Parts: sequence; structure tokens; C-alpha cells
Amino acid sequence: MALSGQLKRIAGPAYIASSATNIYTPVASTMYVRIKHIHIVNKTAASATFALYVGATGGSAGGTELFGTLTSIAAYSPFDWYSDLKMESTDFLTGIASAASTLVITVTGEQVVV
Repeated sequence: MALSGQLKRIAGPAYIASSATNIYTPVASTMYVRIKHIHIVNKTAASATFALYVGATGGSAGGTELFGTLTSIAAYSPFDWYSDLKMESTDFLTGIASAASTLVITVTGEQVVV
């Protein structure tokens, strides 16, 4: 049974850490998630960079980047990405920011029961 059309906050709002950290952790092997929107805001007076990865828990392996480390957000600015990214029950969304307590991420999507 799908929760079709019902957006849900999947993760956040929370800071993206300055080391590889899970942002989204799968909830159950009987579900998958469709990420619809990733919103990141820079709360500081300086630009900051981030990277997001899809794969293993705490992962930051090359070739798993959703956004690479050169993705920059200007001071006091937002970054928005709209998608239909399917996250299986074994997929984690992890991230790294150039500085701690700088970038806040919120992820919304749909949970689907298989």
C-alpha cells in the first residue's frame, strides 16, 4: 500500500556534519522511500560547500555522490533540489559539510510499503 501523494518529512531539519554522517536511515526492509525534495540552507555569513552520497551507512565513497564536494551555497542562501529518487531499504543518504553548524538540511518524500 503506497502513501501516494502524501509528502512526509524524511529527515531533518538538522545540521550536516563536517564528517560523513547519515542524514536518512532506512526505516524497514518492507518499505522504500521516494525523495521528492532536498532543501539545504546556509545559516552563516560565508559560503559553504557540501556533498551528499547514496549508499552505505556513514558512506562517502567515490562514485556514490549525489552532489560532489564542490557544491557551494552562498551566505544566508538556500539550495533546493527536486527529484524522484528511489531509496531502497538498504540505501542511506549521507552528507558532509565544509564546516559544522553551517548547513541545515530537510528532506521530504513518500514512504511506500512493498
